[in-house]
Amino acid sequence: MERLNVTINGKAMSVDVDPGIRLVDFLRDNLFLTGTKIGCGKGECGACTVIMNGKAVTSCIIPVMRAQGAVIETIEGLSKNGKLHPIQEEFINKGAIQCGFCTPGMIMSSKALLDENNDPTSDEVREALGGNICRCTGYVKIEEAVMSAADRMRKGE
Repeated sequence: MERLNVTINGKAMSVDVDPGIRLVDFLRDNLFLTGTKIGCGKGECGACTVIMNGKAVTSCIIPVMRAQGAVIETIEGLSKNGKLHPIQEEFINKGAIQCGFCTPGMIMSSKALLDENNDPTSDEVREALGGNICRCTGYVKIEEAVMSAADRMRKGE
């Protein structure tokens, strides 16, 4: 066991972890943050996307100890005081959710983009979501949801 010091969803913690596990396993199995999904396990589908130090990363290919000192956001950390984040609301409003398995990763990739660029072009949205695979739907409604959320966030909603 090794000591991991990390901040997750705004909460600083210091915990003993098995250094041989992946970040996704730590989040799901140790912290019960199961919104982060395990898809391909190879960093190719984006289902396990979280934001680490401001960047969207696939947590299934990150050894847990690489998160030492990191600030991590998961899908569970987006809502505040019971209110969904504008990105989450727009995914619902625009019908950008089918089975929902890819949705947390899509939302986290979208949030990382909008945190960095609050007025993205359609091409920039598509590029930011390029590492996220949805098997149920086309990406049109997802892109619309991100663009709508960006507009709301620029207006301070």
